[in-house]
This record gives sequence, C-alpha cells and structure tokens, in this order.
Amino acid sequence: MATYKSTSPWHETPQNSNYLELFQPRKVPSAKSDTAYEIESQYRHRPDLLANVLYDSPKLWWVFAQRNPSTLKDPIFDFEPGLIIYIPNASVLKNTLGI
Repeated sequence: MATYKSTSPWHETPQNSNYLELFQPRKVPSAKSDTAYEIESQYRHRPDLLANVLYDSPKLWWVFAQRNPSTLKDPIFDFEPGLIIYIPNASVLKNTLGI
C-alpha cells in the first residue's frame, strides 16, 4: 500500500491498492505564533507561490485553506488580494506536520 508524502493534504487519508478512502483532512491548528497576513496581488489565486516563499515548498499550498476554513472555502479562487488570513509559523507548522 502506497502512502502520500508528509507535505500532501492526503497524507492521513487511508488508501488501499485501488483507491483512496474518504478524505481525512490534516489538522493545522491555530497557534499564538500565527500571524495575520493580507494577501498581496502577486499571490492572486496562487497559494502555491506564497507557500514556496514562506515554507520553501509549493506543495504546502493547502495549509492556508486548512488554517482558514471559514475564509477560504475554495483554496484557489478565494485567494484574493486584500483578504486577511492567518499564516502558521514555519517551524511550528513543520513540527505539526512532521516534515
């Protein structure tokens, strides 16, 4: 049975040899070290670019949606300039995800 990498949003979703089971979202809990961030125009619809700048990995784009579920219903098209989201601290996030 294959498993997804620790940077994947599907890392904790069970799977068998043919398909994934029901999606088990990864938890990105709030922390005191989180910072409020206003999305800048160069990141419009591009959470992967911001994740690459903040976490050195575009694969962590999904973290913003998991940390801000009431703000980012659609993790791509809701990622608009001027929107304020909470950004997890890089070291806390990597420790939480086991990266």
